[in-house]
Amino acid sequence: MSSDYNRREFLGLGAIAAAGLIVGCGTKNDGIKRKMEAVKFLDQAVDGKELKAGLIGCGGRGTGAAVDFLRAGKNLKIVALGDVFKDRIDDCRRKLKESQNAEVADEKCFVGFDAFEKVIDSGVDIIILATPPHFRPEHFAAAVNAKKHVFMEKPVAVDPVGARSVIASSKKAEALGLVVGTGTQRRHQRDYVATWKEIYEGAIGEVVGANVYWNQSQLWYRTPQKGMSEMEAMIRDWVNWTWLSGDHIVEQHVHNLDVAAWFTEKYPTRAVGFGSRQRRVTGDQYDNFSIDFEYDNGMHVHSMCRQINGCENNVSEFIMGTNGYSNCRNEIFNSKGEVIWKYKYPTNEKGEEETDKMISPYVQEHIDMVTAIRNNKPYVEAEATAKSTLCAIMGRMSAYTG
Repeated sequence: MSSDYNRREFLGLGAIAAAGLIVGCGTKNDGIKRKMEAVKFLDQAVDGKELKAGLIGCGGRGTGAAVDFLRAGKNLKIVALGDVFKDRIDDCRRKLKESQNAEVADEKCFVGFDAFEKVIDSGVDIIILATPPHFRPEHFAAAVNAKKHVFMEKPVAVDPVGARSVIASSKKAEALGLVVGTGTQRRHQRDYVATWKEIYEGAIGEVVGANVYWNQSQLWYRTPQKGMSEMEAMIRDWVNWTWLSGDHIVEQHVHNLDVAAWFTEKYPTRAVGFGSRQRRVTGDQYDNFSIDFEYDNGMHVHSMCRQINGCENNVSEFIMGTNGYSNCRNEIFNSKGEVIWKYKYPTNEKGEEETDKMISPYVQEHIDMVTAIRNNKPYVEAEATAKSTLCAIMGRMSAYTG
């Protein structure tokens, strides 16, 4: 199988057609001066009736998402939990009690592979999906069919079939008037959004390329313990197994690839890449990838991700235009390398920037979701995230096939 994938052949003509992205993107970034109103962020969700959420997947990210949801505003409750493992539920309950004084009743805690169905049927308004992403398409479809609002973590699938399922469920959610948020928190991070607006309005001219990186040290792993079944061992070690996580180019690097899609307003048509496995202890994944994504207008985006100890780390994005470039987060430069725009962070009494005073984007995405629910406003992020997930899958398969 060729490593030079044609995107339309691999992903399917209809499912992957590029569409407008979140917060009002147009169809292309050709350097034409455009104007749009600044996004108005709220520090907490608008008040409204009580909203009850159920969490499916009670590991670290799921517990974190539940806490972020509770911090997003008033009259918000976590009332049901579901996981394959009881110890995960027990740990989640403890952390919710300690950090938010939130208690979940025994009869609302469900264990097993069918726990997702029981949480969905438990009388909740919102479903939070945070299991290993292999299960995301099935769980999302079930939640939408039950007419529940959804917050789901990225990535939304591990293969093209799953991604197309999510896109279909996303369209159904839109038709039903449901709200769907995803875990692409950079789209809710105030400095990223402000930078995007400047570039959208032509600050760097026509976008001609980008580089995106997630290079870090080794991620966690779990070795099989005595008495564990093979399935239990894999699920507890899920970030190291491709069928469960999609490999780290999909599970983690999708954040950066999503920024590339957001800022360029395009999706790639071809991918040529390579990668390898050097130091992983468990699982079947690579620990490094380098992918060249090509677009229909001839633009290229270089994608690099790595999880190996003792190397230079870099988690960032870089976008280039005909008149300048940007780090996508808080600075824009002209073609001479001079700063022409800088994001203004909150300052203290001495005038010093305090970046930690911003609302966390992990909370902001829940603020935005809850506000959309209470204001009955259209808000469905799933399709855009599915397309970014597909880009990551295409890069992975290009590298796997050499």
